[in-house]
Amino acid sequence: MNGLEKFEPGCFYHIVNHAVGKENLFRSKENYRYFLEKYSWYMAPVASTLCYCLMPNHIHFLVKTLDDKSLSEHKKFNGDYHKLIMLHFSNLLNSYAKAYNKRFGRRGALWIDCTKRFKVDSDSYLTAVIKYIHQNPVNHGYTNGIEDWVHNSYRILVSQKPTFLDRKDVMNWFGGRDRFIDFHRNMKPELNEKWEP
Repeated sequence: MNGLEKFEPGCFYHIVNHAVGKENLFRSKENYRYFLEKYSWYMAPVASTLCYCLMPNHIHFLVKTLDDKSLSEHKKFNGDYHKLIMLHFSNLLNSYAKAYNKRFGRRGALWIDCTKRFKVDSDSYLTAVIKYIHQNPVNHGYTNGIEDWVHNSYRILVSQKPTFLDRKDVMNWFGGRDRFIDFHRNMKPELNEKWEP
């Protein structure tokens, strides 16, 4: 896996991107909120989202691309599923970068050129990715527990608050909310550098 797998319909992918150099992507709570708002708007037409983690200088998302019928009916579909999904993700990153640059009087690229995407092709891999994404703030030393980091999907998934996330599928995957919580409470932090940008 080189992180450059092509998007196909009805498949799970772990998506990762990073700020250029030592920049931060988010400087305030408002930046995090705005990015998620834009993310939902751009990505909902092409993929459902199971979980995410926004770190100061990089992002992780676990998505499931829509089925071939839904994607092929998209108004911008030209026969290439990968290009369609990448177009949406690219538009998201560009839109956020323009707003960020305007807000902070900044110029130039904000994101690295290559958005990594790892196809999740087994049940154990899917569980491992959810674990990894939610553990990211702990792995990087930002918090002691995943529930302490407000910019990942753990807290919203265990709540009843409205969300763009596919909460039902995530909870079903673990056999319900209680098992989802137990899984996260009992997991030990692990680093897996292959998933970092």
